[in-house]
Amino acid sequence: MDLHAYGRRALRHVTALSTGGPVDPSLRITLNFHPDRGAVIERLADGGMYLSQFVTGTSSGGLTAFPGGDRWRWEQRMFGGAYDDAPGHLRPVYGALNFRGKAVGAAPRFGSAHLRLTAAVLARATFCYPDSVLEPTAFAVADRMSLIDLARADTKDGLDDYVEAQVHGPVRLDRDVEALVLDPCYRGTDVEAAAQRLPCPLEWHPGFRLAVAELARHPEYRGPRYVDLGAAIAVDGQLTPRVIGDAARTGRHDEQDLKRVWHYVAHFGATSETFGRNDRTAIGDDRG
Repeated sequence: MDLHAYGRRALRHVTALSTGGPVDPSLRITLNFHPDRGAVIERLADGGMYLSQFVTGTSSGGLTAFPGGDRWRWEQRMFGGAYDDAPGHLRPVYGALNFRGKAVGAAPRFGSAHLRLTAAVLARATFCYPDSVLEPTAFAVADRMSLIDLARADTKDGLDDYVEAQVHGPVRLDRDVEALVLDPCYRGTDVEAAAQRLPCPLEWHPGFRLAVAELARHPEYRGPRYVDLGAAIAVDGQLTPRVIGDAARTGRHDEQDLKRVWHYVAHFGATSETFGRNDRTAIGDDRG
């Protein structure tokens, strides 16, 4: 395994807390993200690595990755202090175990795009349920995986029912990634052009799309103000990941507000095909 001393210590710590049998080796870890924020794909193409928010300073969740911050404290707790003095570029990156076989990745809450990692990465990952922000007490490694049953038995919202994964050691696009999977709303855009520069295949999932009429039926989900915002930024009465990304780049809207609009699209704008198993033949495999 491509592991540094910090990662080895973290794996030993979590292994001691884990129970259960080995994970199905056909399952994959996915890293969900918004592909049109902060030139993320351009950075991936230039550096060839997927890095943690301790380096990038960006996140689809909270921005607390600094010494003494919440992310630093959660990692100290989960990994028994293994990363307390680690430099940012050696800290783990976060994704989820796609045990439900979602075509959009295991945790679309964090973005419409995802990197699907290779089977080999499972051996250097740790897992928790629920999300580490909730300070969980249930942990796993690939050889001792009891978390899938916990997640399946839970009644959480569909955006929150993922088994979080922490990948230790570098995530290289030319070695550790099976594919970048994008929403079809990015076909013919700068996002696709940047993706074609990556040293991994490009695939497309069935996509997210939410009509304003459907959005208006669910004011209780995140709140009426986000329904109103979604209606205001919609294009031709529709919301897609690209529409929300375009709104974000105007600088006229609060990022946290747009995040909640995205939750609407991710939750109500997905078809059964979108959440079904990814059929690479059916949805295409573009290799740049």
